[in-house]
Amino acid sequence: MLNSDDDGGKMPLLEHLVELRTRLMWSVAGFVVCFIISFYFARPVFNFLIQPLADLWAGEEGRSLQFTGLPEMFFTEVKIAFFVGAFVSFPLIANQLWLFVAPGLYKNEKRAFLPFLFATPILFFLGGAFVYYFVLPVAWEFFAGFEQSAAEGPLAVEAAPKVDQYLSLVMRLVFAFGISFELPVILTLLTKVGFIGTVGMRKNRRYAILIAFVAAAILTPPDPVSQLALAVPIILLYEISILCARFVEKKREEDERKAEEVGL
Repeated sequence: MLNSDDDGGKMPLLEHLVELRTRLMWSVAGFVVCFIISFYFARPVFNFLIQPLADLWAGEEGRSLQFTGLPEMFFTEVKIAFFVGAFVSFPLIANQLWLFVAPGLYKNEKRAFLPFLFATPILFFLGGAFVYYFVLPVAWEFFAGFEQSAAEGPLAVEAAPKVDQYLSLVMRLVFAFGISFELPVILTLLTKVGFIGTVGMRKNRRYAILIAFVAAAILTPPDPVSQLALAVPIILLYEISILCARFVEKKREEDERKAEEVGL
């Protein structure tokens, strides 16, 4: 869709590409600034991420995270800065996307799109918070249960996690839950454009439950606690999506009825 200019005409292709380049430049510049600032706070963020493990090992001496490669901790902080920078800069990037597409939308399309734009980062944040405060403490306790004392075998077996592996696992869980919490947004948008409907969503509920458990098995560590912790919220979010989709359908039916009354 080409953006409309102020006179109601179509923006020439060259101006359209220039506008796209401008929005991309602002988005990249915003991300770079957020990345640099986030890198300065990468260590406090890392300490925040390892707090659930520290709470589990509270009072135990000799516990630590390790890194075996000299640049490992540096690249770990780079990854943290990239992740935090992307999350913090998302409102700016979303705003640039909105400024690019908004001139080509009708007023009712703008009103319909804006709530999803605001809901996306909020739901992703809720997914990450759910991981941090509910999933990680339970998952770490489950994994720590496989340690072995010297009295239980010929040698003691203790966990000594590597820095990069710990961060990769945490980021994997955060992304998995964050994206999963976007399910109501995605399904409601698909309903709004007419790709799916509540009848089909209810009919295919059993397949949605199966997909939820398959996705949980792929995206989470191979333990039943983490998998159930992801599968169950996905199923609940699917049910919430059906309610949201039904609301969209009722609004569409109401608008169509009003349009018919005006036509009469």
